Amino acid sequence: MQEDPTVPAVPAAAPTAPRPVAPFKVGDRIRLTIVDLAFGGEGVGRVDDFVVFVSYVCPGELVEAKVTEVRKSFARAILARVIVPAPERVVPRCTYFGECGGCQYQHLDYAAQLRWKHKQIGDLFARVGGFDAAVVRPVVPCPQPYAYRNRILVRSQWNRPARKLDLGYMRQDCGLVCDITSCAIAEPALNEALLEWRRNPPPKGGIKAVLRINPEGWEVPEHSFFQNNFFLLPELVATTRRLLRDSGSRHLVDAYCGVGFFGIELGGDVDSFVGVELDAHAIRAARANARTHGRTNGEFVAGDTDANLPGLLARLDASQTTVLLDPPRTGCHPPSIELLRRVGPSQILYVSCHPATLARDLKLLCDGGRFVLREVQPLDMFPQTQHVECVADLRLAGSLP
Repeated sequence: MQEDPTVPAVPAAAPTAPRPVAPFKVGDRIRLTIVDLAFGGEGVGRVDDFVVFVSYVCPGELVEAKVTEVRKSFARAILARVIVPAPERVVPRCTYFGECGGCQYQHLDYAAQLRWKHKQIGDLFARVGGFDAAVVRPVVPCPQPYAYRNRILVRSQWNRPARKLDLGYMRQDCGLVCDITSCAIAEPALNEALLEWRRNPPPKGGIKAVLRINPEGWEVPEHSFFQNNFFLLPELVATTRRLLRDSGSRHLVDAYCGVGFFGIELGGDVDSFVGVELDAHAIRAARANARTHGRTNGEFVAGDTDANLPGLLARLDASQTTVLLDPPRTGCHPPSIELLRRVGPSQILYVSCHPATLARDLKLLCDGGRFVLREVQPLDMFPQTQHVECVADLRLAGSLP
């Protein structure tokens, strides 16, 4: 059975030791030293060899925590107090940190965030994909670790006990809305828009609102995707361009192309490109964006990627083609992975904001030596949070096993 990459890894006990039994129960207060930081942001410690996950802690800290969940092989607890803080601990900038579910790392120095994200990605690629962790390069930092988000999703919810409408983000510990007046990682213009939304609130709970700063020179429909960090976007483009140029490909297939960003940005580095996207509104915007940017050597196709990819690849010389994948967080569907293995383009550039599903998909693509993973470049498009963007470079290596 394939491992579920969304489940935190439970550190293994000694091979010959029996499975430890939790020496505590739900509601107990425990003391433990945090020794690791798992993907997703939870600190890892042990009590009598029993693994405990605790949020909002730093490796090296001695903490007191209250147990909230006990399973066969691990437990979870909420931080009660830090007894001995780590040198990397800092004061969060946001008053909602720990209640709002948006950020996981504001308590951690930014340089430490980058180091731990790098380790987490390397661990995931080794555990989920079976790759050498050395393939993962150091994380490219964001030049602005706060006030960088150009898009936020806010919600309304009727607070019955307080008899008022809460407006803000979903809490990290339940399905309730955390009422906020500002967001530390959102651009200032979005905080102004948030205050205006609060001044003119929706008539009831259950309403979602997308607050967005549109990128200059790009048409983006309300519900279509665009990268949410303008400050690190040039580095993301530079990374994909460097890897594309290194391959020498003459054609580019931009799968899950959205409003055409990668195809248009990289179109000057190839003879031709084609983008495919299910969102018809995004495709219309992509065509308009190509005209705006004077990009005439490509086209955009509206439709399901799995259904359209076979025909698009059949038109091109696979030995001269790069396929750029930028799917949703859930990753690529098996039919597309099987097609890419069968057709064998010379290069696959896989852009993902979820390293675990990325490692899973790359393992399938590389199975039997069909492709070789040459490099994974993480970029911190989401400072203060558990998320990180990665660009993976795969090259065709051998025939199908």
